Amino acid sequence: MIFSKRANRRSVLRGMMNGAAVTVGLPFLDCFLDGNGRALADGQPLPVAFGTWFWGLGLNPGRWEPNKPGKIDQLGPELLPLAAFKEKMNVFSGMKAFLDGKPNGVHFSGIQGLLTGTIPRGTVAEKPSADTLIADVIGTRTRFRSIEVTCDGNPSHSQSRRSGAVTNPGEVSPAALYTRIFGPEFTDPNAAEFTPDAAVVVRRSALSAVADDLQSFKKTLGAADKSRLDEYLTSLRGLEQQLDLQLQKPAPLAACSVPGKTGDTLVGTEIEIVRTNQKLFAGLLAHALACGQTNVVNSALTNPDSSLRRAGGTQTHHEFSHEEPVDAVLGYQPTMAWFFNEVMGMLATFLTALDSIKEGDRTLLDRTIIMTATDMGYAKLHGLENMPIMTFGSGNGKLKTGLHVAAQGEPISRVGLTLQQVLGVPVSSWGTDSMQTSKTISEIIA
Repeated sequence: MIFSKRANRRSVLRGMMNGAAVTVGLPFLDCFLDGNGRALADGQPLPVAFGTWFWGLGLNPGRWEPNKPGKIDQLGPELLPLAAFKEKMNVFSGMKAFLDGKPNGVHFSGIQGLLTGTIPRGTVAEKPSADTLIADVIGTRTRFRSIEVTCDGNPSHSQSRRSGAVTNPGEVSPAALYTRIFGPEFTDPNAAEFTPDAAVVVRRSALSAVADDLQSFKKTLGAADKSRLDEYLTSLRGLEQQLDLQLQKPAPLAACSVPGKTGDTLVGTEIEIVRTNQKLFAGLLAHALACGQTNVVNSALTNPDSSLRRAGGTQTHHEFSHEEPVDAVLGYQPTMAWFFNEVMGMLATFLTALDSIKEGDRTLLDRTIIMTATDMGYAKLHGLENMPIMTFGSGNGKLKTGLHVAAQGEPISRVGLTLQQVLGVPVSSWGTDSMQTSKTISEIIA
């Protein structure tokens, strides 16, 4: 029985690291795609991808909203770094997170409203985030169901939640992420030959034996232990599915190429350090999507109460939101505006990494939907009204783009419901209390 041979089980796990080889990607090959580069040569559509990009402290009201609803004509000053993506983005203004009389969990209630559709009771999340619900639909046939990164060095700043109590931690090191994605267990989808990794075969066989033993062992347990064991068996089945995928030759992906190896970088909240890591992460996540390693990515630039600092400075972005006065002539906090310009510039870098990977006559961004997320509207007041939300990419034509939707006073959960539905999540209503909605944003649905 597996339960009486723990040393053997650990020795098998130690052996999983042996016998694997690194592969190198081929150049882009048009023969892998149809004539337009919009589907695989066998007629299967390129998989849709999804991602979130989070930053803290919102934006200055009146400085980010486009000048009018409908087709985006002119972006607000704080969105100008994103001007190159005007035709590929949607902007949602006027939306809010409701509290229903509950206290505002500052830096928490807003982001939970957007990503989980809930009104938190305190500072404890209650539901999974929308990205994990989407990953359960579009991420089951990839090596990684999702990949999370945090650019400021703290893995707990990831906003992706498997459940209310379980956060998907973010990778903080670009070098470690490179090894995780493109290291020994990476299989090049464009390789001429495919040989299943012997280590994966061993892992799959061992898991089958473990599962059989566990089913027998389950009969001896009480109700509480059976419930806990069922959760464990569910996780085992998910791992088995991932291993099964690694034992099959992946479909060719013409846009897949292995990026150059990433070296070690500094970790911290100084803005130049965050900018460097964010750029490296953006490239790695883009290549992971292009190579079919995952269909869901989540990037957190900062913690909700943003700790970004200027080089050599001690005062943080968050501290400026409280302490910097509003300039009487400008009508806003100029240092806060400077930080927001830097943040939007880093978002543009992330989007450029996706948009620069060509897939026929389109790009990786075109088959992706990226949703931005933040924790509040106006940082000076830490309010939950007019929270800035954007999407980028059409998800293989599932969304119309280039639109400004002004939805004054509407719950921000409408965005999450809309994206879940267009990406195949079987949900007709989403959220709790006043955040519950069955109303999608029909203006952007293709």
